[in-house]
Amino acid sequence: MSRIGKKPLVIPKEVKIEVNDGVVSVTGPKGNLKYSLSYRISIEIKDGQLFLKRASDSKPDKSLHGLSRALISNMIKGVTEGYVKELEIIGVGFKAQVAANKLTMQLGFSHPVIFHIPEGIKIEAPKPTQVVIRGIDKEKVGEIASEIRAVYPPEPYKGKGVRYSGEYVKKKVGKAQATASK
Repeated sequence: MSRIGKKPLVIPKEVKIEVNDGVVSVTGPKGNLKYSLSYRISIEIKDGQLFLKRASDSKPDKSLHGLSRALISNMIKGVTEGYVKELEIIGVGFKAQVAANKLTMQLGFSHPVIFHIPEGIKIEAPKPTQVVIRGIDKEKVGEIASEIRAVYPPEPYKGKGVRYSGEYVKKKVGKAQATASK
């Protein structure tokens, strides 16, 4: 738990980190993210590196130590590179398109499924059967991808549905036909 927290974070030159009253603000070329740090964790910045220190060696403090370091690391990566999740839509007649801040999907229902794109997230559909979600906040990108996938998760018999790119869906064998030898 605490081994992650002990590792120093290297701060890239294009990233600026500020700590005010327990709020860590990370600013980079792609945007700005904030995180409220626990009062049990303190931050020290020196020589282009960020060090986190915990108040004691209790189990909750060790857990918070590693968590805080991982979240700040994700924030640094988000404001420099960003995060991407890709979804595939599999099924006959299943497709998606983005227009006017809305993702519209035809998934075999009697109506199109409309998903409103939240602020800070970019969704594009380079192909009708592919959806790409981009953003600087790792948690938000993953949550949006999960919500879109939950509309029609891949089913195990034909494999139809929305799945993550590269996700393997184990297919089941359907019912065997009854023998006609009666």
